[in-house]
Amino acid sequence: MGDAAMKEFGAAAPYLRKSDKERLEAQTRPFDMKKECFVPDADEEYVKASITSREGDKVTAQTERGKTVTVKECDVHPQNPPKFDKIEDMAMFTFLHEPAVLFNLKERYAAWMIYTYSGLFCVTVNPYKWLPVYNQEVVVAYRGKKRTEAPPHIFSISDNAYQYMLTDRENQSILITGESGAGKTVNTKRVIQYFASIAAGGGGKKEAGSEKKGTLEDQIIQANPALEAFGNAKTIRNDNSSRFGKFIRIHFAASGKLASADIETYLLEKSRVTFQLKAERDYHIFYQILSQKKPELLEMLLITNNPYDYAFISQGETTVASINDAEELMATDDAFDVLGFTQEEKNGIYKLTGAIMHYGNMKFKQKQREEQAEADGTEDADKVAYLMGLNSADLIKGLCHPRVKVGNEWVTKGQNVQQVYYAIGALSKAVYEKMFLWMVVRINHSLDTKQPRQYFIGVLDIAGFEIFDFNTFEQLCINFTNEKLQQFFNHHMFVLEQEEYKKEGIEWTFIDFGMDLQACIDLIEKPMGIMSILEEECMFPKASDSTFKAKLYDNHLGKSNNFQKPRVVKGKPEAHFALVHYAGTVDYNINNWLVKNKDPLNETVVGLFQKSNLKILSFLFANYAGAESAQDSGGKAKGGTKKKGSSFQTVSALHRENLNKLMTNLRSTHPHFVRCLIPNETKTPGAMENPLVMHQLRCNGVLEGIRICRKGFPNRILYGDFKQRYRILNPAAIPDGQFIDSRKGAEKLLGSLDIDHSQYKFGHTKVFFKAGLLGQLEEMRDDRLSLIITGIQARSRGLLARVEFQKIVERRDALLVIQWNIRAF
Repeated sequence: MGDAAMKEFGAAAPYLRKSDKERLEAQTRPFDMKKECFVPDADEEYVKASITSREGDKVTAQTERGKTVTVKECDVHPQNPPKFDKIEDMAMFTFLHEPAVLFNLKERYAAWMIYTYSGLFCVTVNPYKWLPVYNQEVVVAYRGKKRTEAPPHIFSISDNAYQYMLTDRENQSILITGESGAGKTVNTKRVIQYFASIAAGGGGKKEAGSEKKGTLEDQIIQANPALEAFGNAKTIRNDNSSRFGKFIRIHFAASGKLASADIETYLLEKSRVTFQLKAERDYHIFYQILSQKKPELLEMLLITNNPYDYAFISQGETTVASINDAEELMATDDAFDVLGFTQEEKNGIYKLTGAIMHYGNMKFKQKQREEQAEADGTEDADKVAYLMGLNSADLIKGLCHPRVKVGNEWVTKGQNVQQVYYAIGALSKAVYEKMFLWMVVRINHSLDTKQPRQYFIGVLDIAGFEIFDFNTFEQLCINFTNEKLQQFFNHHMFVLEQEEYKKEGIEWTFIDFGMDLQACIDLIEKPMGIMSILEEECMFPKASDSTFKAKLYDNHLGKSNNFQKPRVVKGKPEAHFALVHYAGTVDYNINNWLVKNKDPLNETVVGLFQKSNLKILSFLFANYAGAESAQDSGGKAKGGTKKKGSSFQTVSALHRENLNKLMTNLRSTHPHFVRCLIPNETKTPGAMENPLVMHQLRCNGVLEGIRICRKGFPNRILYGDFKQRYRILNPAAIPDGQFIDSRKGAEKLLGSLDIDHSQYKFGHTKVFFKAGLLGQLEEMRDDRLSLIITGIQARSRGLLARVEFQKIVERRDALLVIQWNIRAF
């Protein structure tokens, strides 16, 4: 696809593919395959270099910056020939290794080509600026094109999924993962934009009495601002970071028209409701409400417009340069209207959000000469009670003197100030989380139409692997999810490779690399695994962090290679155990895991919530059963139809249940994989930090995919193409003027060459090569071409010299004739 064919992409073309001119320049650039290489570097991971000498297993090379280094032979990686510069699919590389991947992404990113394929993956790098590659012209240009017929793009992945769904009659999924700030949510929005554009059914008829309610396409797009207001926040890396994972299923009719949609969410970071780091912010909705764009809201919620008046939301930043909270409030409110929320539902959501702000201001003090807490003023409690439809005195009494069950008796238990503040924090987080989950259910109700549905395409937007200095329960849940997703990818890749080999009639015992990850997954989820021991400990009243740690060590240390003692590093936070994940070894700290997993609430106050006059609040807690009532009923609450949070279920058990549901969903689909990368931590457009990107490539499975690729026969060429390109190596093997079948020709040609003949296999339509052999053939071809070109140059020079000599002779003869004539005259 040259410059002419790229015209249909309009202004986006230079951001998607190299120009013909650039391609020609690359092919004529001088290049010595024996010398050009990558060598390791302490600061940059890898640098380009040129080999100057070899001695034993040591290689001396000069880097691009003129530094001379000596490294081991095994640490030297050959560069790919210039024709592979800025290649669109890195699986096509002759030399497939870490630095080749890194530098290809780096060079494409420098040219603003942010999408690149790596085998089954589409890798995208956050540009940190607007690029003209998502407009309607580009949507139209990608419509109906195969992956190989157009440059890499999220639209290409989306269109392929859509076409596969229609032709194979099979559900599809697009898995988008990456670190915070890498662009997962933006790419998810692009996928939804694409489907809403190409598959608009016009079937979202407006219901009577809901003038503002939009069409189905509008509603699917508007679900985003509503969820982002309550689920996104500013973090150090990202001004609009999703603090939850989501799986959006878009359902289609048999004709390919949009039929309906639904959303599932995972692991909302509820701790952010009551605590934020210095450079971060609470959820956007709090600051949107305070923006004064809708003064009637401040009045209804009894709040000022100063975030510093509210302790819960002012521990970090309160404004974000890239976000206009006033405009965003209107977008959130409009989204609720388009999604068909009633005024009562909207007011209920706003009231609960306001109540949480007042909750953080409630003050308590210790009674004289006793541990008991008592209210220190009731103004904030009165506001909370008013907004939540409760009685203020009952609320304070419930917080300071909750009723607990001891045996078969209910008794009143005193609380100290610390315990009361803990209970307020836990209740605020629970109200916010349940409200968020209710919003998701309510949005799904709006997106569920009566139209017939045949297939779905699921889009998964979920946090990638996390390795911090301090890793706790939340990181274990996220990393466990990613371990399962990576196993899903490895297994899918294995199945595809097996099918290709079978189709081509190649015998090859391929290993299922999904099994590599099984040991770590078993260690976390199997009976007597980490989650199982944690859940068991939560049932014992006297269990503590130290008894939990002791049980982990008794069951796993020395028995599982994936469970290790953490290394003690000075200046790093304490860790209690280390897990060997596919992306690296992670040290975990288990402080407060039992409390986090049980997630206990003050059940007296929950009882007040259940009787609240505010319809939404009583509904949120209608099915709540705490630890006591669950144990009391012998776990009966788990039977029957269970809504989220309808029975006492630990956080880990609920996460495992949701994850298993997700995996069952994904296994029923044909998956497509997108990996988002964050290029630098300063949000600078065009700059790429090599160590940061390499860390992500290891964590997100791109390098794992390459490792699997290298085990088989990663390079494949059709017989006709092979014969045409490499016949030059031995023209005598395929004589001119005599017809020879392409396969036979390729077999004769390869058989006549001095190479390792175990490094390739013949399929029905293609010849398959082990990693590196194609590079050797390219090198031989370059040498052969050099010889031929040198010969041609020599002959050309000879011919030119003879022509020149002939001219000189003719000139001399002419001069002699002229001289003779003059003399004669």
